[in-house]
Amino acid sequence: MLFFFLQSDWDFLRPENLLGLQVLERTPAALTLITLLALGGVIVLVLLAFLGNFRRPKFAFETNLPREVKRKLSSTATNRSLRIWQLVFFALAFGVYGFHAYWAYFADENNEQFQALSYKDLRYRRTNAASLRGWMLDRSGKLENALAYYGVDSDGELTRGYSLPVETAHLLGTERGTPGLERTLYQKKEDPMPEAWETFWTIRRLEDSERDVTVTLDRDLQQYVAKQLEGKTGAVVVLNPQNGEVLAIYSNPSFNVNEAQSLSDWLKLEGNKRDKPLLNRATREYYVPGSTFKTFTMISAFRNGKQNSIFSARQEGFIPFRGSRPILDANGGCEPPYGCRPLPITLAYEASSNQYFAQLAVSLGRERISETARALGILPVSTPAEAVQAPFFSDIWNTSDPSIANALAPQRSTIVTGKDISAYDIGLEGMGQGYAGQMTPLQMALIAAAASNTDGLLMKPKIELEQPPAAFAKVLSPAQARQVREIMALVTEGSGGTGSRVFARVRAAGIRTGGKTGTAEKQAPLYDKSTGKLRTVTKKRRNDEGELVEYEAPVMYERTDSWYLSVAPIERPTVAIAVVVEGGGYGATTAAPIAANIVLKAKELGLVTTSPGRRRR
Repeated sequence: MLFFFLQSDWDFLRPENLLGLQVLERTPAALTLITLLALGGVIVLVLLAFLGNFRRPKFAFETNLPREVKRKLSSTATNRSLRIWQLVFFALAFGVYGFHAYWAYFADENNEQFQALSYKDLRYRRTNAASLRGWMLDRSGKLENALAYYGVDSDGELTRGYSLPVETAHLLGTERGTPGLERTLYQKKEDPMPEAWETFWTIRRLEDSERDVTVTLDRDLQQYVAKQLEGKTGAVVVLNPQNGEVLAIYSNPSFNVNEAQSLSDWLKLEGNKRDKPLLNRATREYYVPGSTFKTFTMISAFRNGKQNSIFSARQEGFIPFRGSRPILDANGGCEPPYGCRPLPITLAYEASSNQYFAQLAVSLGRERISETARALGILPVSTPAEAVQAPFFSDIWNTSDPSIANALAPQRSTIVTGKDISAYDIGLEGMGQGYAGQMTPLQMALIAAAASNTDGLLMKPKIELEQPPAAFAKVLSPAQARQVREIMALVTEGSGGTGSRVFARVRAAGIRTGGKTGTAEKQAPLYDKSTGKLRTVTKKRRNDEGELVEYEAPVMYERTDSWYLSVAPIERPTVAIAVVVEGGGYGATTAAPIAANIVLKAKELGLVTTSPGRRRR
């Protein structure tokens, strides 16, 4: 019977086979628990027997015998012998458990022989494996396109490597400061060396830290986008508006993630206040959006039945109320080529008429603008003071874990719509100036994406390829979204379109696109080009006692930022792009050519197709 028991195949009783699990450590963990329980039972029985010796009843004839006689009786001698052997057992058990405790808790630090052989230990291997992060693969899933991986250096040591250490630095993040994907996708959620009962009862699958992750980025497109901003300051965001996938996102200046691991290197980057290489401008820098924000105003018009509004442009400009300053077009009068005449929304958007969109915003009013802002993820606030205190906006991201959303959370864009602002302020917002000047490049890409989605949905952006798509809000009906895209197409196809000349080569490639140029002035601090230090000027002000005191104020200058929004192909867009270049001048001069290059590169990579069914995953 014993022979049969030992020869039987008991694999079917293994916990992983019973439960369909694949955690190999669970069987030895279960056996360890059984052994410990059995040993514990034996120790309890021995202890009870040992204590029972003192309470065992005496024979009747032993009761009144002298002590010297009792000690010579055989029963007393036997009990004395049993006690001695019990003490021997306790000493041996203590030695065995002490020996185990030494090797389990102290030998790792003190015993060289143990250290030399520790690589064979299962728990040691588990600890090392848990400390490794998975590979980060681009959307192709190919190992050769991995963004983060492991390699062996010249000394034979396993090292973490990055194929695009500069181009993906802001996404990957560092071990200090704001966490990036490296610290969130592969975070250790369990103790790497769990005890036996944790292994058996708690662990139901392999550690999350052991898995590879495929992200939505296209490695080649990310590298190309970074090349487009070489020598420039700004940001680019490329989304798939149908499912929210982030195809590329880059902020320049950037840094080399390999050179930002030590505290001294990180502090050096942090101290560069002129270039701010650690700042992800794509998600956490505010910009004045200029005329690209007219896309927002147009979407609001469609949402509220104002898309057929006709407004006149005048030489003296639009005057919101008596005594107000006029709102003029870019040339100081009426925007060419249509001049001073009544305009529909189509021609006004094509020519980028400030006067039209200022009047449209005043017609919409603060409540309708606020409602559209919320649908697009923009926070409407009452006062300018609230606008600069907006929190991070993690809820906009579609992720498998809140920690990932928190790491990628953008600074939330805001717009002031309180009752204390005037019609003039509302008019400025309608054309992308004034209190609309708190937009991030990611937010502007989301505005373009909402119009690009064929169902009129704003999809939450996502970075994990396997994460199911999720909508943030219903922005437009499918028919309205199609109309908005056709109006955006006039910018690249119409005779008066501000992006028509730049996108001629894109049209020649068979791709219909829509877009919007933007030129925005912003007050920015001036830095010395040779030293990189902030230039200041001495000024005076009165303190609390009314005395004049001197202080150093930064020298400011008016910077003209270049913007462009692009969607392609117009029939069913698979890319929505936002480009901003600080100090780049007119949108058609700097940002639009970059967007055109990105569309052509996306076509080359199969991310933009001129016919259905050829899109690369």
